[in-house]
Amino acid sequence: MTRPLRIQYPDAFYHVTCRGNERKEIFRDQEDRNTFLKLLARSLDVFEVNLLAYALMPNHFHLLVCTPKGNLSEFMRHFNISYTGVFNRKYHRAGHLYQGRYKAFLIDADNYLLEVSRYIHLNPLRIKSKETREKRWNDLLLSDDTSLLGYMNQRSRKEFVHYTMVLNYFGGNNRKSINEYRKFVEEGFRNEVPSPLEKGKGTGIIGKEDFVEEIKQFFGKDKDSHREQPALRELDKSITPEELIDQYAKLVKLKREELTTKGKQSTERAILMELLYRFCKITQPEIGRLLGGIDYSAVSLARTRLQLKIKNEPEWGKKLIQMQKNMGKCKD
Repeated sequence: MTRPLRIQYPDAFYHVTCRGNERKEIFRDQEDRNTFLKLLARSLDVFEVNLLAYALMPNHFHLLVCTPKGNLSEFMRHFNISYTGVFNRKYHRAGHLYQGRYKAFLIDADNYLLEVSRYIHLNPLRIKSKETREKRWNDLLLSDDTSLLGYMNQRSRKEFVHYTMVLNYFGGNNRKSINEYRKFVEEGFRNEVPSPLEKGKGTGIIGKEDFVEEIKQFFGKDKDSHREQPALRELDKSITPEELIDQYAKLVKLKREELTTKGKQSTERAILMELLYRFCKITQPEIGRLLGGIDYSAVSLARTRLQLKIKNEPEWGKKLIQMQKNMGKCKD
């Protein structure tokens, strides 16, 4: 069986996990957990990585991260070496702490980010226990071993966790969204929903078919290096959403307000959503905020309708392709 590709690019989302060597404990007491989080916060800052969720288990850990600079390997190498060094010195041991390299799944954020965050937060409940389900659930809500506590109680938040990126899927960082996210996580616990990681087996990608195919085209085995991939060179130029909106408005000869005001509906506006998604690699909630504060489901629906329109009216597909070619040609 072939190993999944190591996929790195700006603003990618990952589920990352490491297991203790020979399945031995990597946390022996609360001090170890505190040290782990302290070193994690430092590494996140140094490599400018965003942490959305975490779970600390006795012999392994889970992280949900976004890498604006496309540097997951460098970040994980630094962090794992840092914690291993401290752990080994404390317990007068030598050698590897972890069982091989970290494992990472690339995530299709628009479709699976929420599910992966829920999987991570519910991970402690996967361990068999004699305690009642209610007690285990209530204990989880109060435990600092996952980031769920900060999602439920704003006063318990940690500075190095980006809670808003997940809560945006429910409308933003507010009480209503916090309650909705709690219901979402609890639903996963009550109904024992399957692990989203199953979708990533064999490919290393947790995503829908179109996302998986797009990634395979960018990172296929026939592509020997990052430099030889034109699509990735475009990602490196990293046009900002604001710049893209301004350029697009000039191309279609519309006022910016006509494209970004809530309530406006047009094929041009749907194409703008698609271009923001492709070029800027931002999520649908972020696109919704840029275009008048609409819900991410409205962005998803508009993009779906655009694909249907392209299928039924091929000339719109040609327009979209031409727009992509022209995006870099209308700068002042």
